[in-house]
Amino acid sequence: MALKSGERVVVVGCGPVGMVLTLALYRKGIPVTLLERADGPIEDQRAAAIQPSSLEMLAELGVTDEIHERGLISPTFHYRDRVSGELVAEFDFSMLADMTAFPYVIQYEQFKLVETIIAEIGDTPDVEYRFSSEVTGIEQHADGATVSFKNQDGETETLRTPWVVGCDGFSSVVRQAAEIDFVGFTYPEKFVKIGSDFDFQEAGMAMCIRNFFSDPGEWCNLFKVNGYGPPGIWRTVFPVPADEPDEVCLSPEGIQGRLQKFFPKEGDYNIIYTGLYHVHQRVVETFHKGRILVAGDAAHVNNPIGGLGMNGGIHDAVALGDKLSRVIDGAPEDLLGLYSRQRHKAQMDGVQATSIANKKLMDSKDPAMRQEQLDAVRASSEDPVKARAYCLNASLFKSLDQANAVT
Repeated sequence: MALKSGERVVVVGCGPVGMVLTLALYRKGIPVTLLERADGPIEDQRAAAIQPSSLEMLAELGVTDEIHERGLISPTFHYRDRVSGELVAEFDFSMLADMTAFPYVIQYEQFKLVETIIAEIGDTPDVEYRFSSEVTGIEQHADGATVSFKNQDGETETLRTPWVVGCDGFSSVVRQAAEIDFVGFTYPEKFVKIGSDFDFQEAGMAMCIRNFFSDPGEWCNLFKVNGYGPPGIWRTVFPVPADEPDEVCLSPEGIQGRLQKFFPKEGDYNIIYTGLYHVHQRVVETFHKGRILVAGDAAHVNNPIGGLGMNGGIHDAVALGDKLSRVIDGAPEDLLGLYSRQRHKAQMDGVQATSIANKKLMDSKDPAMRQEQLDAVRASSEDPVKARAYCLNASLFKSLDQANAVT
């Protein structure tokens, strides 16, 4: 169904997924109006790992040069036993060099990816940004939808569009307007993220910039981002018991206590930022309902161990950009049902299964089960065939194959 004169696809949410989708549609010559509740792009210190499979997609969209210039390249990642201090396993994406031009992860914060894409699109009438625009409702029609939103002056406006895409996060107004079920569960504990300029690698606590420390008492993720320039920022992520008050966790004493327990040193750590958040494993029942589509955190959420969530969203955006543009050019709307089925498969069998398994490896309490899991990941790293399979799964190439097999 071709767009009528003046019609535009409406994308809700100016995060990395909304911007990748906007760029993908823009490359196909499809005009977009992007609605964002905030007054500008948000400097959100959340996702930072761009997997090889996503780098391939971003390269096709023409934005990987700046990502390479500003990001940190990391071909390896480590699993460590925090209890014993032992390096359990090293995996090296370099073994995928025969199948991808990007056999590594690039540590590149999600807000920088948004900046890069906005700069790449530039000033064009084909992409309209409406910041300070909070969506309040969506009414679907046979041939489109009407989106209601409050503008920066607090006045209600409406937009008529043939298609509206929700990339508006966990609490997605778009998903709720479509009455799409968000199926799954919420972990009882919270996660705390701490950014510090202390160099854990120089201190000997890390041998690469992506590290996962297993511990039945308090596991930890440790990885580095460039931040605002040298010396960079090391991020730690710890679990927070459900009964620990937020104010205790985020107090200076609470933050310093966790870091000093992880790596004791003289004097306080210099803290750049902190964040405390709930963690979920949820996937929508469908990514497509009538004239509404969803992608990214509006469609699925998972724990951050392994750096998979944003990448799954990038895969959504690229797949949807392709299929929606083809529908607009006259292909059957059944393609959007295929988008939903494929991305649901990729989530359930890929991102969800892998991130849940990653968390179990980090926090198993039963000593025998924990040892069995550590032995299994060690054995995988030492066997070239198993190591390659592990890397294909961790990089989400396997989930793409699983999705593409769905018809």
